[in-house]
Amino acid sequence: MVFTMLYVLFWLVFGVGGTAFWVWTLVDCAKNEPRLQNDRVFWLAIIAMTSVVGASVYFFARRPERMRLARGEVLELE
Repeated sequence: MVFTMLYVLFWLVFGVGGTAFWVWTLVDCAKNEPRLQNDRVFWLAIIAMTSVVGASVYFFARRPERMRLARGEVLELE
């Protein structure tokens, strides 16, 4: 009985947390992503179609780059 309750609680927390994270990244992308070469549409489609996986990719790959550009840092190409 206790194991069942912990199992349900575990999935409930991750389900609600994952959904909240997904919605937050959708809103963040829609409001803050620049409209350069359809980047916004591309990222919104990736996040919307792949749920938490796409939101995680956006959060760890694209968002830090966008934040550096917003601060005025120039990306150096090697």
